[in-house]
Amino acid sequence: MLSKNQFEVLNALRKAPGTSQRDVAAVSGLSLGTVNSTLKSLQEEGLVEDGKPSATGMEDLAPYKVDNAVIMAAGLSSRFAPISYEKPKGVLKVRGEVLIERQIEQLHDAGIEDITVVVGYKKEYFFYLRKKYGVTLVNNDEYASRNNNGSLWRVRERLGNTYVCSSDDYFTQNPFDAYVFKAYYSAQYAEGETKEWCMETGAGGRITKVTVGGADSWYMLGHVYFDRAFSQRFVKILEEEYDRPETTDMLWEDLYVEHIKELDMVLRPYPVGVINEFDSLDELRAFDPHFLENVDSEIFDNIVAVLGCTKAEIHDVYPLKQGLTNLSCHFATNDGEYVYRHPGIGTELLINRAGEVAAQKVAKQLGIDDTFIHEDPERGWKISRFIPNCKNLDPHDPAQVARAMQMARSLHESGVTVETTFDFYQEAKRYESLLLEKGPIDIPGYAEDAADADALEAFVVADGAPKCLSHNDFFMLNFLIDEADKYYLIDWEYSGMSDYANDFGTFCVCCQLSPEEVDAALEAYFGRKPTRAERAHNLAHIALAGWCWYLWSLLKEAEGDFVGEWLYIYYNYGREYLTRALELYKEER
Repeated sequence: MLSKNQFEVLNALRKAPGTSQRDVAAVSGLSLGTVNSTLKSLQEEGLVEDGKPSATGMEDLAPYKVDNAVIMAAGLSSRFAPISYEKPKGVLKVRGEVLIERQIEQLHDAGIEDITVVVGYKKEYFFYLRKKYGVTLVNNDEYASRNNNGSLWRVRERLGNTYVCSSDDYFTQNPFDAYVFKAYYSAQYAEGETKEWCMETGAGGRITKVTVGGADSWYMLGHVYFDRAFSQRFVKILEEEYDRPETTDMLWEDLYVEHIKELDMVLRPYPVGVINEFDSLDELRAFDPHFLENVDSEIFDNIVAVLGCTKAEIHDVYPLKQGLTNLSCHFATNDGEYVYRHPGIGTELLINRAGEVAAQKVAKQLGIDDTFIHEDPERGWKISRFIPNCKNLDPHDPAQVARAMQMARSLHESGVTVETTFDFYQEAKRYESLLLEKGPIDIPGYAEDAADADALEAFVVADGAPKCLSHNDFFMLNFLIDEADKYYLIDWEYSGMSDYANDFGTFCVCCQLSPEEVDAALEAYFGRKPTRAERAHNLAHIALAGWCWYLWSLLKEAEGDFVGEWLYIYYNYGREYLTRALELYKEER
């Protein structure tokens, strides 16, 4: 086994036979005296002959030869909205080069030809790399439900002497080598405070502690190198812990830090500017000022066309909390702050965009939502005014709920009509038919629940309640309250002419109101105690809302989306209020 100094000198002579000791010192970072003494020992041991590694020297270097590289490209890159809505970050062109292509070519220049790219989100954007560069593609189908430990899981059998890289890094200098002495994490120095992952080291530069946040510290940035010993131990840990629920959301680095005493890795420092990671569009534009002008992005073309600004004006771009059906991001221009909404996958099957546009225009005229600026009725993208420092409605605050119920009453009594209609029962039937196209619905108890929904719908129809313009997605997250206490009701995707009780039913389900809060909200809507018939009718719409969104959730899950706890929330309210409403109607009869 070579010492570190022997490796550095021998490797430098491998790359440039006959190199002077002074040049070897400059390349290796060793002092000239250390290079001189190390070279003498290598010559004495027969590892260097005529200024280059001997055959024996190359044999001793062999254990340090890099086997391959893994480039992780499966992630959503959600912080890079809105461009990441259209394409993965790794295929963006920065300073005239595609990020992942530049990295592959740097690996090739270092003599590393065996490259695996782990794909997931919009994986088809990476398929061309197989033909162009001969890379191997591995699919990570858990990219949306697990953190990046899922990508290493997919390639655990390929880990040996392996570079582990991210597809979206930009290296101004080639950091790769065909031979590496020891596992390392690349690092850059932060002067002052930082929120990055900071490292402490012990003897030989071994990483002994990692903390999130620190000051005047070396922090993790860029590529990593696993040597064979590190890979073997890490894979064993990964296999032991992969199925633990708490592992799901972990970065692979979290696992490393948890087992840092078992995993021998050193810190490799790089000067500022060599390794570049872009966590936001503004960071990338600081590195490549012409990026936006050159990027092929329909989203930015839409913004420019609607607002009449230039791409150069667009700044302060960051993702907002994502909804169940859409993606949204904040951006600003010289004239103000805005929100860009990008329609989610499959929403064209669920939402009448032309109807949404019509209702949105009416809502603006009524003063219920004057954030609206423009929506494409065919594609579904929308631009709205951003409300700074706003808050969502608190559904457990009686005063705020009363304001919301008054807004609903005002909308319902506006007398405005639109062509679009929305009916929870019919919508549930539509979702059911779409589900049946994918196969039978063999959920235990489903047939009985569906029969109760049918029976309840018959009672509701017999009520003959009036139809009016309704929001139909009426719950706390679609209310914004600004600093002046003005209320806005946003997101009109499901709006249309509906039974007046639709909005009440949706609010109760999606805000998860208790029975007591349901009664209080109903009194706030009517401004009085409701009649027994009004109570039965509105509780029925809690049931139908829950049932409809339960079917919607089943469809989304069948399409590969993850609805999470809402699947049960919708079912629970649907089932509970099916029983309550049916009992009330039967008592009435």
